[in-house]
Amino acid sequence: MAFEFKPYAPAAEFTTQAAYFSMEFALDQALKTYSGGLGFLAGSHMRSAYELKQNLLGIGILWSFGYYDQGRNEDQTMRAEFTQKTYSFLEDTGLVFPITIHDANVYVKALYLAPDTFGTAPMFFLTTDIPENDYISRTISHHLYDADTAARVAQSILLGVGGGKLLDLLNVPVDVYHLNEGHGLPLAFYLYEKHGRKLEEVQKRLVFTTHTPELAGNEEHPMKLLSDMSFFGKVPAEEITQVAGVENDRMNYTLTALRFSRLSNGVSKVHGTVANEMWGSNKGICPIIAITNAQNGTYWRDQQLHAALEANDDKALLARKRKLKKQLFDIVADQTGTLLDPEVLTVVWARRFAGYKRADLILRHFERFLEIINNSERPVQVIWAGKPYPKDYGAIGLFNDIIRKVKPLNNCAVLTGYELSLSGYLKRGSDIWLNTPRYPREASGTSGMTAAMNGSVNLSIADGWVPEFARHGENSFIIPHTDPYQPDNVKDDIEATSLLDVLENEIVPLYYGEPAKYLEVVKTGMREVEPEFESHRMATEYYKNLYNAK
Repeated sequence: MAFEFKPYAPAAEFTTQAAYFSMEFALDQALKTYSGGLGFLAGSHMRSAYELKQNLLGIGILWSFGYYDQGRNEDQTMRAEFTQKTYSFLEDTGLVFPITIHDANVYVKALYLAPDTFGTAPMFFLTTDIPENDYISRTISHHLYDADTAARVAQSILLGVGGGKLLDLLNVPVDVYHLNEGHGLPLAFYLYEKHGRKLEEVQKRLVFTTHTPELAGNEEHPMKLLSDMSFFGKVPAEEITQVAGVENDRMNYTLTALRFSRLSNGVSKVHGTVANEMWGSNKGICPIIAITNAQNGTYWRDQQLHAALEANDDKALLARKRKLKKQLFDIVADQTGTLLDPEVLTVVWARRFAGYKRADLILRHFERFLEIINNSERPVQVIWAGKPYPKDYGAIGLFNDIIRKVKPLNNCAVLTGYELSLSGYLKRGSDIWLNTPRYPREASGTSGMTAAMNGSVNLSIADGWVPEFARHGENSFIIPHTDPYQPDNVKDDIEATSLLDVLENEIVPLYYGEPAKYLEVVKTGMREVEPEFESHRMATEYYKNLYNAK
């Protein structure tokens, strides 16, 4: 029986047909199509779209090996493992169609994730790992963020052109195409060709979200490479150079997306300002507004914890939090052999392992760190988790350095396997959620939102979403950041001192000495993080301010 796409009936205020293109989606622990925060964000967006009954569908790639599985070597250091994935819950649409990559046909199969499976918008996942292709073509959809440049370019073509062509084959009357980051940029050139090579026709239909607040993180490649890879489809590279305003024979994905879109957004108020400062002087770009990221409460919040909050039952809330800490500590013990105490203040640092996020900032003044955590009357426990990019040997080295450094300590642990499930345990089981990016390099960051939903208090540099939420000592704690133009080592020294100051002089005395006041901070954070940082607000703003805005 032929596949027939029959989405749910949309709510009256969300009838505009939108298609959301993202290189990664974190939808469920079972589906390995994400690496970190970008995927977590996209997953929550898809969940809220479903719960609000928005006329939205998602386009992604089915990564045969996922991102990677984070295992351990014999000495407990991390090891990247690659295992082929299979999924019984994805429906084979029967659709196999060609796209052009490097002047050759590459065949694409589309698989469907029905809305009711995980409570998401309807979604299509594309793969080239099928018998119709030669081996090299099959590998295009093997690894999320492949380290090979040509493979990364091919993945962008798969997402953008493959997704655009699939929607045409399904006869979906798309009103708005939404690029979540620049990875799917070839969609713009597919639409350019489809609509008579008129830029204004593309701009009527395309919107774009930028997530990267620094120039170096915005992907760009030589025009010759992109042309050789068929990045522009049938459109001559010379025409693209002129229309896209390409300079120095290198195409910047973000800048080009800003020129082919009618409207774009940064992902926090701070990032909206930073993005306008970064790109605003370039000719021909669309307006950049701010729509702050958010996370889906239905998926992330612990129901019993919230029931206790709503009933104003402090005893039940504390009992539930203690049980959630014990659940997390069982995982810690299983992985590392370290037994942690649910009565002890527990700090967690957990997110994608990238250098600028400074997982080791709390360890920078190590002797003082040891004095704080080993205080016999008011001890502190610290847990780290996160996945470095598998080819980022600097980040892997940092991850392993932390393992080696804290291995002798019986109140610290480093966990592997930071995916949706472990992320949930860490947020529910922590007392303090530590966030230490170098200001202003965090576009948004969302892990602290879901931590706050689960009674974990943010201890954070005021970057990304945090300034929109945090009130020091009331719903969170702020680590003051110093002058961002100072050398990194100077900033790190100063901010590491500030971090330990807040922990030692404010949080520890409050947790142990004034537990009722500490609990009030916990409850205030839980109450105030929603609805503002719950993704129903975000998904609604995308319709109101991006999709329906003219």
